[in-house]
Amino acid sequence: MAALQTVVEAVQNGEEGDAILAVRRAVQEGVAVNDIIDALTAGMREVGQRFARMEIFLPEMLLAAHAMQAVMRELEPELRKSARATPKKGAIVIGTVQGDMHEIGKDIVITLLRVQGFEVHDLGVNVNALDFVRKAEEVHADIIGASALMTTTMPGQKEIIELLKAKGIRDKYHVILGGAPVTEEWVKECGADSWGENAGIAVQILERVMAERRK
Repeated sequence: MAALQTVVEAVQNGEEGDAILAVRRAVQEGVAVNDIIDALTAGMREVGQRFARMEIFLPEMLLAAHAMQAVMRELEPELRKSARATPKKGAIVIGTVQGDMHEIGKDIVITLLRVQGFEVHDLGVNVNALDFVRKAEEVHADIIGASALMTTTMPGQKEIIELLKAKGIRDKYHVILGGAPVTEEWVKECGADSWGENAGIAVQILERVMAERRK
C-alpha cells in the first residue's frame, strides 16, 4: 500500500515532519492504525539491523527513533477512540533495565497496552531491579515488563526475578521480557514467564494471561 510505505520510509529516513504528514494521509485514506503500527515496527526492526551491519550509524538511528516517537504520538488519539469503552484488563509496571537507555520498543508496547485497556506504569529507562519491584508492590500490579536492548544489560532482567524470589513474591507477578537480544532460551534461564518478540505479540500474550487470571 503506497500510503503505508510512505510512512515507513519517512520514519526510517528520520524525516519527522514528512512522517507525520504521511501518517495523517494514511489515516485519512482509511489505513487501519494497527496495520500502520505493524508496518512501522517491522520498519524499525530493519533500521536496527542496518545499524548492526554498520550500514547506518547512531545519528541516523536516533533520527529514525525520534520520527517513530512522533508518529506514535500522532496515532495515539486514533488508538484511544477504540479503547474508550474498554474495561481495565490488568496493571503492568514496565521499564528498560539499568544501564540501558533504549525506549522505542517499550513505548510502542505501552501505547498498545493502554489502548487495549491495561493500566500501565512506565518507569522509563535505566531502571534498577529494586525500583521495578517496589513499583509493582505499590500499584498492586499483575505484570512486570522488563526491556533490554543490549546483551550487556540483559542480566538486569534476571536480577528482577531473583529479587522477587528473595522477597517471596515471585508468584504474584507475570514477568514478561522484551528486547532484540532476548530469546526463549534466555527467558527460561531467567525464570521469566514469557517474552514479547514484538509489540503485537507482547500485547496478545498479556491479554491471554489476564484472561486466564480472571477465570
